[in-house]
Amino acid sequence: MGKVIAFSNQKGGVGKTTTCVNMSAYLATLGKKVLLIDMDAQGNATTGLGFDKSQLEKSIYNVLIDGEDIKEVSLKTGIENLDILPSSIDLAGAEVELVQLKNRDKRLSEAVEKIKDDYDYITIDCPPSLGLLTINALAASDGAIIPIQSEYYALEGLSQLINTVKLVSRINKNLKVEGVVLTMYDNRALVSRQISAEIRKFFGKKVFDTVIPRNIRVSEAPSHGVPVMLHDPKCAGARAYLAITQEFIEREEAK
Repeated sequence: MGKVIAFSNQKGGVGKTTTCVNMSAYLATLGKKVLLIDMDAQGNATTGLGFDKSQLEKSIYNVLIDGEDIKEVSLKTGIENLDILPSSIDLAGAEVELVQLKNRDKRLSEAVEKIKDDYDYITIDCPPSLGLLTINALAASDGAIIPIQSEYYALEGLSQLINTVKLVSRINKNLKVEGVVLTMYDNRALVSRQISAEIRKFFGKKVFDTVIPRNIRVSEAPSHGVPVMLHDPKCAGARAYLAITQEFIEREEAK
C-alpha cells in the first residue's frame, strides 16, 4: 500500500512545489511508482510537469467536489512511473464548496484510499494556506514534509503549521512530520547558517542532512515544463534533489 506524503507550508515562496515536483520525479526514476496530487489552485506542479491547465477536461476539483475516481482523472507524465492528478483554476472555489459537503475534511482521504495499492508513494503539493484544501491533504497523508527557506521570515508561522498538524492528527492519527527540507540555502550567508541551526535545533533529526541550494537552473526548469533532472541533471540543484530523495528512501527503508 502506497505511503502518502504532503508537502506543506502555509508560507509561499519557500520551494514547496519545487521540492514536491523534483522529489516525486526522482522517486519515479529510482523505480518507485508515484502519483503527484496538485492541491494548489495555482497549479504550479501541473504546469511544472508540462501540462496546460486551461486545456484539462478534469482535475482534482472533480475528485473533491463531484466524487470522481482518481484513476479517471489522473494523467501520465513524460517521466516513467510518475502520474499526476492535476489542478485547475476551478480549485480556487473548492474551499467554499467543500464547506457544504459531507465529510468535507476527508474528501481526498476517501478518494486516495481507493488507489493506494497502485502506487509506492502518493505526494501532495498543498496550497500555501491552512484552509480546507490543506486540511484535506493532511487528513489523507501518512506524513508531512515541510520545506523551509533558510531566511528569518520562514521561521514565522512555523508554530502555526505545527499546530495545524497536531489538530489534523485528531482525525488522522497516522499523521506526523516526516521531514524538514532546508531550501534556497546560501552557505556564504550568515543568516542562512543561523536559521539552519535554529531549524535543526527545533526539529532535530527530522531535518534532512541534504540542503537545497539557491540555483538558477532549478528556477528555470518549470518554465520548460520539466523537473530539473530533465533540464540540467548535472547542476547543483539537480544533484541536491537527487541526494535528498535518496536520503528519504534510506530513511524509509531503515524504518
